[in-house]
Amino acid sequence: MSPDSAVGAGGLVHEAALYDGEEQFLELVVPFVQGGLEAGEPTLVALGDGRTELIRSLIPPSPHVSFVSGAYDRPACVLKSVDTLLTGYLAEGARQLRILGEVPHPGVGVPWEWWARYEATVNHALARFPLWALCPYDRRITSDEVLEDVVQTHPYLATPEGGHVVNERYVDPVEFLAQGRSPRADPMETSPPMIELVDPAASAARRAVLDAGRASGLSAGEVEDLMIAVSETVTNAICHGRPPTQLRVWPARDRIVVTVTDQGGGPSDPFAGLLPAAKAPAGGLGLWLTHQLCNLVTFDHREDGFTVRLIAGNPRP
Repeated sequence: MSPDSAVGAGGLVHEAALYDGEEQFLELVVPFVQGGLEAGEPTLVALGDGRTELIRSLIPPSPHVSFVSGAYDRPACVLKSVDTLLTGYLAEGARQLRILGEVPHPGVGVPWEWWARYEATVNHALARFPLWALCPYDRRITSDEVLEDVVQTHPYLATPEGGHVVNERYVDPVEFLAQGRSPRADPMETSPPMIELVDPAASAARRAVLDAGRASGLSAGEVEDLMIAVSETVTNAICHGRPPTQLRVWPARDRIVVTVTDQGGGPSDPFAGLLPAAKAPAGGLGLWLTHQLCNLVTFDHREDGFTVRLIAGNPRP
């Protein structure tokens, strides 16, 4: 099935566009936006500021095309806001929707781990929407590692010549997320932590983050968000993991790194954190909340335990 036929059938089309220069970029994205305008389809453009202005200058003003800056902040927040936005458009009578968005990666100074999970999760989270989502990636600044994940998480590929092909290397999101790759540790983790606690209560975990906040350059709001996230993570480890639970905290001028490790296997839900739990009890949305409060959250599954890494401030790609 081609993207065009899938769109006609009202399905989700999640398509990657790999390009090598500005000319190819325009050949890929301008027809996509122009097609939404001509069809009267709500079309959202979420690119970097310079790219946004370039596309805006090439596309006639239209109530069907919206430009959004800074849309890609935290994956769980993006999925939540996109779901709300698309639901609203459909309630207003829209039959087909389009999104053009540049997903962050190390080539633009952003860690990739949770954005790789995001790209896989899109195929599950937005499957019910009549949506055509085009994700452009510049090969000149995108690593081979990231490009490999991009190919595995997009069912369709766009070509600069205007083609749209089914991607035979696409991997089902559950299978992709079950690969269990270990995320990169922060450089500060090579040194002893400022604070290390074993089996801490949630209140002790909050105090530890507060103390670390005083040794960092982060704002009170950033520290408070991290306190909530760490409290939720420690509570999850106590309730769902296996003891002992170990909390480590490293503060720096531009960030605070926290790891919470227990001896369990981690959540069984492959979409944990990026989507609310399907049947979450009261207070059971901790990982989802955590992903909305921190600047990076990663899961590290190992034979000797499960670690959640939480970073507030400026995570290093």
